[in-house]
Amino acid sequence: MRNIPVNLGGYKLMVTEDPTQKTRERDGVTEIVTDPKTDAVLYTVSLFAKAKGQKGEEIKVTLETDPGEAVEEGSLVELVEARVSPYEFVNAQGEKISGIAFRATGVKPVG
Repeated sequence: MRNIPVNLGGYKLMVTEDPTQKTRERDGVTEIVTDPKTDAVLYTVSLFAKAKGQKGEEIKVTLETDPGEAVEEGSLVELVEARVSPYEFVNAQGEKISGIAFRATGVKPVG
């Protein structure tokens, strides 16, 4: 299963690092990551997600649109069309790595 819709309405989401273009390294070369379907540049943003009365956790979210100037470190935000996808792979050391990846169409300031 991929792109499972997720409701983060009960969470406060605070930007912990300014959004940046998503990059990856291949064969020692850093390249900008684009969406394979639309060829649009992808962005990442780090958020601290916390529900009232619970401990929070930092999550990294891939964004399909440019977050713009209004989204910066310390901003409270809301994700547009948030979803998660499980992943699993074997790294170069033979270790099995698994988890979930957060993705959203966009992000907008709250308030």
